[in-house]
Formats: sequence, structure tokens, C-alpha cells
Amino acid sequence: MDVKIEESWKNILQEEFDKDYFQNLIQFVRSEYQSTQCYPKGSHIFSAFDHCAFDKLKVVIIGQDPYHGPGQANGLCFSVYDGISHPPSLINIFKELETDLGKTYPTSGDLSSWADQGVLLLNATLTVRAHQAGSHQGKGWEQFTDAVIQQISEKKEGVVFLLWGGFAKKKGAKINKGKHHVLTSGHPSPLSANRGYWFGNKHFSKTNDLLTQMNQSTIDW
Repeated sequence: MDVKIEESWKNILQEEFDKDYFQNLIQFVRSEYQSTQCYPKGSHIFSAFDHCAFDKLKVVIIGQDPYHGPGQANGLCFSVYDGISHPPSLINIFKELETDLGKTYPTSGDLSSWADQGVLLLNATLTVRAHQAGSHQGKGWEQFTDAVIQQISEKKEGVVFLLWGGFAKKKGAKINKGKHHVLTSGHPSPLSANRGYWFGNKHFSKTNDLLTQMNQSTIDW
């Protein structure tokens, strides 16, 4: 089947697109988008891939579900459209960025500038019904994004994976730690962060240190 996705990913994932589960998944997603309000908008479902070509990928951040509030989800995990107020997890990400790298807290919650530099901002589930968290889980997206992680692990070397929280750590189980770098911490959600599992992880500076060691350009977070 023909999926509208950035060309380098299409070559890597075409085999996945042709599998029965993915065909069923796309049918489900189409019917959901036709019958009810879903996020992100259809043209942005594969935004994480469209902003970050496979050959330019250097860092992977794994999220769970798209935001399910109006106008929030833009197809990149933890990211919202410019002008939208920052959700709690994103606020804590930016606070850690401030203390880790001395960055000024940004006005925009749109993380596409990260993605354009080679950061794959991958949600495990790429779509959701409005106001219904987790409503598109268990329909095939997880199998698809597992395959994405597997392909990255097999076909690339020296990728920095940032696994935040228990869900992301489980999702990263297939990563070959012998050829990639895996940094883990608690989730940036208030529940985890306020217990001391997020702040101070210094993942942004650590990522850039690793990229420097591998003679790659750093990310301007």
C-alpha cells in the first residue's frame, strides 16, 4: 500500500506497510477520522518521520500517545503547535533544559526544530480520539513503532535513545545496546518529576557529549 511518508522511511518500512496488521490499522484509522474527531490531523500522523529522514537520524525520544486536547498534537511526541499552552510534561522538559544547558525557557512548544536536526520524536501510538487518552492503543500502532525501533537498531549505529519512564524503557527493549547509546530516567510528567525521577538527568547535555565523541554535530536544543 502507498503511505505518504518521507522517502527514506518508505524504503525502510515498505515491508511493514504491506503486512495485514498494518492494512487493518489504516482501515481503522480512516474510519475513526471519518466518524469522529481525532488527533493529530491526518496529514501530520507521520510528522515525526517527515521531519527526520532516516539517514539524518541521530537521537530517538519515545513517547506514548498523542495529546488528545484540541489543537495540541502535531505528530511529534511531547510537542504542541506554536501558540498552544505547554502541557505539564513539556513544561518539565523545558525546565530541565534550562538547568542542564542554561537555555532560556522557550515561548513555543513546537519541537519540530529538534526533529529537523535528526531527533526522531516517536510516539508508540500515532493517533488518538479527541478527549480519550489511549483510545487507539492495541490497534497495531505499537507493532508498527516496535518495527521502526528494530529497523533503527539494526540498520544504524551510534544512535542516542532517550527512554523516559517505564513505558519507554519497555519499548526500547529491542535496542542493541552494543552499538547504540541508551539513556534512561523517570518520565517528565509531574507525578514522576515531583518524586525526583526526572529533574537532573542532564539528558540534553549528555546526548550532545555523546554526539561530540562520535564526531557528529550536536543538537541545538
